[in-house]
Amino acid sequence: MSLVARHLETAGIPTVVVGSARDIVEECGVARFLFSDFPLGNPCGKPWDAEMQRQVVGLSLDVLESATLPRTTVQTPFVWSDDTAWKDNYARIDPERAERLRKAGDDRRARQQQSRTDGRARTT
Repeated sequence: MSLVARHLETAGIPTVVVGSARDIVEECGVARFLFSDFPLGNPCGKPWDAEMQRQVVGLSLDVLESATLPRTTVQTPFVWSDDTAWKDNYARIDPERAERLRKAGDDRRARQQQSRTDGRARTT
């Protein structure tokens, strides 16, 4: 999304990226960024919290209107939870799951390689 925003900006279309991956979005150098310190996939707020979502959208429009410097980042005032343990546990992969994921990746790469090999054999 960040790269799309940069492309639109070069075409003269102002953008605001609303996101939760601060390091990635800032590295891409978007013109305007509204950062929400929420789990990935939830940059506009908690599911079914329409009021918070409206406020985040309103803040993004404020950033669009008020940002005067390139690469402006504004952080929303909202917190996901008073208990910040979600940050420690979000997307945590225990060793058993890591091994299953590693094996699944190895299997996928082997199938892809076999598919490439089979494709070459048919064209020769």
